Amino acid sequence: MPSQTFTIGELAKEFDLTTRAIRFYEDVGLLTPQRAGLQRIYTSRDRTRLTLTLRAKRLGLKLTEVKEILDMYDSPRDTAVQLQRFLGVLGSHREQLEAQMAELEANIAEVREQEKQARAALARATKPKAR
Repeated sequence: MPSQTFTIGELAKEFDLTTRAIRFYEDVGLLTPQRAGLQRIYTSRDRTRLTLTLRAKRLGLKLTEVKEILDMYDSPRDTAVQLQRFLGVLGSHREQLEAQMAELEANIAEVREQEKQARAALARATKPKAR
């Protein structure tokens, strides 16, 4: 039974991407379509790699990290090594997000304090003066 194939247009439509974005993923080595003349022919493997790439991108992973992880699955390495690397990448990314969140929380606290002070100043400024 032949495996299912896709055109660049079909993948672009399915994943709501531009064909240019898909070609970019090819350029960085995430996808490796076959060629029939000038036409690109994507396999189910390419489709799966695109799915995983977009999922990892939503998580905020760098494309180089995504490629490294995906390439591990194509190599004869042990699954434990792949999972350890993946956990390392995820842990590092989580730490980065947590640091950004802490910084945002500190910024929000500062904005709230400034709002409180501005409200107090406004209340004093609009308070009728005693004669």
